[in-house]
Amino acid sequence: MTSRSSTPPTIRIVLAEDQAMVRSAIRALVETVGGAEVVGEAKDGRELIELVDRLAPDLVMTDVSMPGMDGITAITEIKARHPGMHVLMLSMHNTADVIRRAVACGASGYVMKDAPAFELEHAVHTMMRNGSYFSPSITALLLQPAEPSADQELTPRQVEIVKLMVRGRSAAEVAGELGLSPKTVAVHRTRIMERLGLRDMASLTLYAVRKGLVKP
Repeated sequence: MTSRSSTPPTIRIVLAEDQAMVRSAIRALVETVGGAEVVGEAKDGRELIELVDRLAPDLVMTDVSMPGMDGITAITEIKARHPGMHVLMLSMHNTADVIRRAVACGASGYVMKDAPAFELEHAVHTMMRNGSYFSPSITALLLQPAEPSADQELTPRQVEIVKLMVRGRSAAEVAGELGLSPKTVAVHRTRIMERLGLRDMASLTLYAVRKGLVKP
């Protein structure tokens, strides 16, 4: 009786996801992909960078939103250190702004977390073969006209005020941190809301998240 040798995986993947249960589920799914193996797991961007430096994988698979250092910040550093690294983003963010930021920082693939299981396998093999993978829905978002950035819509001072306001700072606290009077802050707030066509803090908070001024 002859023994049959198994072919070792040829695609070595490092996975980053802050939620342990989600990370385990993604790992289990990845390891059903023919010729793929998860060789390391990280719960934030800093751990991801360290693993990539140490393990030199073929593919990085990372979430966008993670505590501490997020996925987009991490891949910026990874691409600076390893320019040829393949990076696949796995995310629930489906806005053009977030996807464009990820691509601009080095992502060569983007898959939604709620995509069917077969798409992940297709994405992995397509990226390793062609260098990139974007689903039709993601491609459609990337082809949409780009929205103006917060820096294009607001003054630098107004951007500072928005960042503080959506973190729950009162007008007096914002004034104290920025060396302004509460009245000046109130005037800025009114102008910000008018310029953006917003009416309440909930809408302003969503705007700040969408534009990448604060983390979700």
